[in-house]
Amino acid sequence: MSPAERPAPDLTGEVPAAGRAVPARHDGPDAPGKDAQGHTPGRAAGRAAGHAPGYAPGRTLPLRVEFVRQLRRRRTMAMFGVLLALPWVLVVAFQFGPAGRGQGNLRLSDLATAGGLNFAVFALSVSASFLLVVAVALFCGDTVASEASWSSLRYLLAAPVPRDRLLRQKLVVALAYSAAAVTVLPLMALLAGTLAFGWNDITVPGTGEVIPAADVLPKFAVVIGYALVSQLVVASVAFLLSVTTDSPLGAVGGAVGLVIVSSILQAVEALGSLREFLPTFWNAAWLDALAPEPDYGGMVKGVAISVTYSAVIIALAFRRFRRRDVVS
Repeated sequence: MSPAERPAPDLTGEVPAAGRAVPARHDGPDAPGKDAQGHTPGRAAGRAAGHAPGYAPGRTLPLRVEFVRQLRRRRTMAMFGVLLALPWVLVVAFQFGPAGRGQGNLRLSDLATAGGLNFAVFALSVSASFLLVVAVALFCGDTVASEASWSSLRYLLAAPVPRDRLLRQKLVVALAYSAAAVTVLPLMALLAGTLAFGWNDITVPGTGEVIPAADVLPKFAVVIGYALVSQLVVASVAFLLSVTTDSPLGAVGGAVGLVIVSSILQAVEALGSLREFLPTFWNAAWLDALAPEPDYGGMVKGVAISVTYSAVIIALAFRRFRRRDVVS
């Protein structure tokens, strides 16, 4: 082959085989998708931020995906099944149990069959101190610790999902399911009680005074909202333990244990006014909102205690997770 017939080398210095066309290269400033300096904007931004091309931290672990993942968990289905079934179990118990009301100082249990609102108040009072605590602790304590127990937490971080974003997405979903758990029980109890005992005016425990149902219904919405806020301490403690341990059961049990210890200390009168700073001291303050003349002072103090404790504990959870050596 004469020098004139030999193919010319391309820009990389390689000599193509005879008869094969050399693909055109678009490396100049006028190449498609490049700016005036000849740089690809997306890749340049990724290199400047230290990220791989096409990587966007804000798109990792979407809330929709996390909501669906948690909804498909069997513990989620089982817990909501228990919360939805409990009011109907109570209805059956009252229907087949011995009838009659106590004399004198009427209790919530004595007035549970007086109407749908009375029944809903009774169902909330008997479940708020333990069942709802377990539900909130389960949703918030299992969220990160379960990933560590499955050895999938390190793979989420290697995706890579930023640590603060992973915690934020997990916390938002856990709090959403906790709010749904605290809300669905009294609403189902209101429905079950209305169908079983009718829509009647509410009878106030203790005095037996009757208040129109139309006046109590807005207050009942405030009661549910306060029940949500009062569970924030349980949620935050469970979340802190969830980022600290690889055992979901330990995180859930630790949060429930805190409530038990706080309730025991609450009964120690020798502590005096110090008991007011316990996370469970104001949990029953919502009963004052259903009185003929509502008193919201205890609820305001309870909200302040719950929000303050939960904000500090959640901040500690984020600080702990940022420094944690994730090996599972």
